[in-house]
Amino acid sequence: MAGKEIVRTEKAPAPFQGAPYNQAVKFGGLVFVAGQLGLRPGEPEMVGPEIGDQTEQALANLRAILEEAGSGMERLVKTTVFLRDLGDFAAMNDVYARHVGDRPPARSTVEVAGLPSGALVEIEAIAHL
Repeated sequence: MAGKEIVRTEKAPAPFQGAPYNQAVKFGGLVFVAGQLGLRPGEPEMVGPEIGDQTEQALANLRAILEEAGSGMERLVKTTVFLRDLGDFAAMNDVYARHVGDRPPARSTVEVAGLPSGALVEIEAIAHL
């Protein structure tokens, strides 16, 4: 596909267990970031058992990928947050709000039956370049 550019940084985890996807793809003035978990690059375990810790790390990974792509958190236009338990919404939202500024993106939040590695949260995003 002409114009499709793959984004890769060592400052965020590689695709989960070598799965066939990329951290992000740039296309048409946008960057599409794959779902990010509370994993530090190169480490197999979640940063901690709490939703706040995992949300912080997922957003740190998202930030690193956006920066590698030439974008940033202030350029987010849409995020989707997947939660294993909607009861964690308020705690996730407190952390999320600190990272997206005073002009947050559109967002969907969905409860799911499970996430890779027993994660409590996964966040995917679209941002402009």
